[in-house]
Amino acid sequence: MSTVPHAATAIFKARTNKWFAGFSWFVAAAGLAGLVAAGGLPALAGAWPLLFIAYLGWLLFWRPAVVVTDAGVTIENPFRAITVPWAALVHVDTRYALTLVTPGRSYGAWAAPAPGIWGGRNARPEDLRGLPDSTYGPGNSVRPGDLKSTDSGQAAQLVRGRWQQLVESGLLDAGAADTTPVTVRFRWLEAAAALLLLGLSYWSVAVL
Repeated sequence: MSTVPHAATAIFKARTNKWFAGFSWFVAAAGLAGLVAAGGLPALAGAWPLLFIAYLGWLLFWRPAVVVTDAGVTIENPFRAITVPWAALVHVDTRYALTLVTPGRSYGAWAAPAPGIWGGRNARPEDLRGLPDSTYGPGNSVRPGDLKSTDSGQAAQLVRGRWQQLVESGLLDAGAADTTPVTVRFRWLEAAAALLLLGLSYWSVAVL
């Protein structure tokens, strides 16, 4: 897990996602080196699939994040950025991934997947202690996705902790959830780049 605090901002990125991104870049770099070694610089005309792999490593694993500020939570997914103001948030779920629930709909975070039903098998006692109050269910139960040792749990702790601070300080209007808008921005540039690289990859495989 990586959290980068600056001013009133905390950024969560899963450590495992960085490993996957690095692995994809290694595969792409090794493939490019192999092409050059086998056919020289002209062989790079067929490198588009490798560049597509490198781009997907950035898009799917390096770029996704959960950004927590005093204004709200922004989920940076591969093709969308969703900003949920604190006043619009009604629940934080971790069943499948960190999910922000609002009166209108729910928004999952690509950067913070839940570990699944087996995620709690290696839980330690310290993974269950000191979590924000809203984490605990009946009998102080904790979902596997809420454990401190999981990606979803670490992200949820950041979100719930800041949310609890704002609630306790009286800075949130409890009745404003239905009227507070959520901002969803589609990442057209990223989508266009993915389609372009996909098309070029197909062309290089089918034609060259």
